[in-house]
Amino acid sequence: MADKVLFLDRDGTLNLEPEDNQVDALEKVELVPGVIPALLALRDDGYQFVMVTNQDGLGTASFPRDQFDSCQSHILSLFSSQGIVFDEIFVCPHFAHDNCGCRKPKAGLLTRYLAKTQLDADASAVIGDRQTDLELAENIGVRGFLVDPDGPYEHTWDGIRAALLSRKRYAQVQRRTRETGIDVQVNLDEAAPIEISTGIGFYDHMLEQIAKHGGFSLRLRCDGDLEVDEHHTVEDTAICLGQALREALGDKKGIARYGFLLPMDESEARVSIDLSGRAAFRFKGKFSRNEVGELPTEMVAHFFQSLAESLGAALHIRVRGKNNHHMIEACFKSVGRVLRQAIRIESEELPSTKGVLS
Repeated sequence: MADKVLFLDRDGTLNLEPEDNQVDALEKVELVPGVIPALLALRDDGYQFVMVTNQDGLGTASFPRDQFDSCQSHILSLFSSQGIVFDEIFVCPHFAHDNCGCRKPKAGLLTRYLAKTQLDADASAVIGDRQTDLELAENIGVRGFLVDPDGPYEHTWDGIRAALLSRKRYAQVQRRTRETGIDVQVNLDEAAPIEISTGIGFYDHMLEQIAKHGGFSLRLRCDGDLEVDEHHTVEDTAICLGQALREALGDKKGIARYGFLLPMDESEARVSIDLSGRAAFRFKGKFSRNEVGELPTEMVAHFFQSLAESLGAALHIRVRGKNNHHMIEACFKSVGRVLRQAIRIESEELPSTKGVLS
């Protein structure tokens, strides 16, 4: 069985980082809020912990080894007293200008460990407080989480724990009719890949905008009866995309639920959404052209109506402008942006006083 491993930064992630960025005295050791209960829950779920930390100039006159050792021993004792043990500890002692092969975000510290470990890459993650930690995650092929105890919920230890322990927000939908054959895969917690092919170039570009600005991965392929017209392709892909999003959201526990967006560029698109489970749709806007690319402009509102009905969302769109291309793109981008807001996990509570969203 593959191992679920969390590669944990130390300063700023496990313990708060002091103003001088160097933990060289015991009085500077203070744990990040929420880290103990989060790691206990993750330990109980089968996660192993590996500490990976850059310690600039460790062993030099500016950072004597004994100062590090005393603080490191104290930090490890705090965690072990609560039942949290690190299977491995890797420390880079170099400065950035040393250009070593082990300093994060390089993966040199982990080369031997990764070679001997059967890693569950889908479940494992790097957790840290800097961009270099996210880059390390990318370099070793796992997810990355950024810790900021004063930031939004998803960057707190409580939010990270919830994200790691929650079910994967993924759905796959297939639909076969006489008019279309459609395959859709959605992952709300991954930003890539985005791969779309419907046979309508401009429409592909618009669907890409929803996924890109929505911050989720989307694979969508449609083989439709374009020799007849574009209607079935646009309508059926909207239905399938809405169904996939709805299934990926699951019970919707913890989501923000709502999203709002106002102007974009010279074309103004005002969009609001409520993932209430109850479909409602309003569209206000007029296009001066019959087509943009190979996409009939009459199908724009119909796409969003089909999406709202399949997703179970209240979706309101109002657009105005002079350039039809920009107006349509503003609609798709804006819907992506409000989806990004609404699907974001920001707590562990269901966002409804009724106790259900359906």
